[in-house]
Amino acid sequence: MDGPELPIITRSRLVDDLRRLGVRPGQVVMLHASVKAIGWIVGGPDVVIQALLDVLTPEGTLAMYVSWEEWERALVYGVDWFPEDRRRAYLEECPPFDPVTSRANRKWSVLAEYLRTWPGACRSHHPTASVAAVGSRARWITENHPLQYGYGLGSPWANLCEVRGHVLLLGAPLKTVTLLHHAEHMVKLPNKRIARNKVPVLHDGQRVCVEFEELDTCEGIRDRDPEEYFETIAQEYLSAGRGHSGEVGAAPSYLFDAADLVEFAIQWMERTLG
Repeated sequence: MDGPELPIITRSRLVDDLRRLGVRPGQVVMLHASVKAIGWIVGGPDVVIQALLDVLTPEGTLAMYVSWEEWERALVYGVDWFPEDRRRAYLEECPPFDPVTSRANRKWSVLAEYLRTWPGACRSHHPTASVAAVGSRARWITENHPLQYGYGLGSPWANLCEVRGHVLLLGAPLKTVTLLHHAEHMVKLPNKRIARNKVPVLHDGQRVCVEFEELDTCEGIRDRDPEEYFETIAQEYLSAGRGHSGEVGAAPSYLFDAADLVEFAIQWMERTLG
């Protein structure tokens, strides 16, 4: 809940703070954010997105990992976890993932749904790893998202690295950098843990079930909590003098070079998880 103790944050202040952090016109930026951490935003959460688009200009692109609101329960699709009656009803009638209408998973940020529904937004067609984007490269970032291994080659995260894009955290914990799942895919380690999923999607107007594999983003590719080592990797990256730190509004904020962070993470994983 908004309260008088939260600092007053305006669009002009956000623009100034973002520029001070290192956000520049024409960049491709993947955002992770906690709106509450930023402060009492005059105009509400939309203003955060608008301020970023102001700084990036029409030549830039803003992206977010949006996933799918139903994915929290879709994780158990086809698994005997629900009571039988609920499982049967879910299997038969859970609405399929539709990139046009399916809600973003606001667990990751209320801004995920704001960006998904922003005028001109594009969204990738992966049911669980979907990304939404606005700007000059939005379609390119999100199109042709592979169903199999959705954080790997050809994914929005691979595209982000290809164009020397950035990851921006506004009050979000370091452990939430989804780009590091791409590093998990790219690192050459044997016997990485794999997850197999079955999810209802909309295909040619029909509800169909699709099966796909990806690295285990919940339990991790090794017997370690990925959120724990994601935070460690990001902290060590910053301690090495790489990336930018500052405040946007009242939120501790960080800006990472995507390709450089992935290379750093791969080397860390080879040393530590091998």
